[in-house]
Amino acid sequence: MEWSDVRIFLAIARSGTLGGAARALHLSHPTVGRRLRALEQATGHTLFQRTADGFVPTEEGNAVIAMAEQMEEGALAMERRLAGQEQDLQGSLRISSADWFGAYVLPPIIADYAKVYPHVDVEILTGTRLFSLAQREADIAFRIVPFNTPDIVQRRLISLAYGAYVAADSPEPVYGDGAGFRLITHDTSTGQFPDIAWLEESFPNAKPVLRSNNRNVQGRMCRQGIGIAVLPQVVGNQMAGLRRLDLPAEPPGRDIWMGYHRDMRRLHRLRAFIATVTDHIAEAQS
Repeated sequence: MEWSDVRIFLAIARSGTLGGAARALHLSHPTVGRRLRALEQATGHTLFQRTADGFVPTEEGNAVIAMAEQMEEGALAMERRLAGQEQDLQGSLRISSADWFGAYVLPPIIADYAKVYPHVDVEILTGTRLFSLAQREADIAFRIVPFNTPDIVQRRLISLAYGAYVAADSPEPVYGDGAGFRLITHDTSTGQFPDIAWLEESFPNAKPVLRSNNRNVQGRMCRQGIGIAVLPQVVGNQMAGLRRLDLPAEPPGRDIWMGYHRDMRRLHRLRAFIATVTDHIAEAQS
């Protein structure tokens, strides 16, 4: 099997689509499709299952991903050695996170990473949808709950503090009461949110007025004086026009989990990104 075929195989496995692989390799969509068909005919195996959501590696395809990545590492190492640029990593890196994490936590990390590895194309995927690491929808993900799928390498990255906020010119609500105030809450249909339960218990006489699954929206509505909101402090403290309440008890924080598929653990650009994240977290905690 030639390296050029392995490159296409890995690109499809990581992107999940022929179009994504074509963009990553700077090839045309038809070329990638034709090369994949030729590869499958040459090996005598179907390497991907064609689904409505994209290309998913079959059992045979999954069995050779790790070997293909080893071949990739050798080829890239040879290219770097010949070029004399051993740290010149290339390719794409897709990062999945909640909207607020992508807007308020990742920017300084990405800035440092981009300075050192300018040839890596970084894509940030945010929202409530959990992008699949197994299907290569993302290379690495940050979540507020542990990963529950097999073959995911994960670690608890950091515990983030939360706070209760009101508009900067708003009067002070009474803790344990909340009469005369309204609450900005979260859509809890997608899971448990201990901070929202705490908010409702801490201000039982305040009326819920707005619910959103987006922390940025919650913070901006709070800034308009609509009500009390609970936000990650990394969000609330950076958003102009908000004031964090000094209360007898703080809302519960949340752990942030970082995970990636074990088949991606040798990917140099991913390992370099993880090192950058780790350095930033260590600096923030020092």
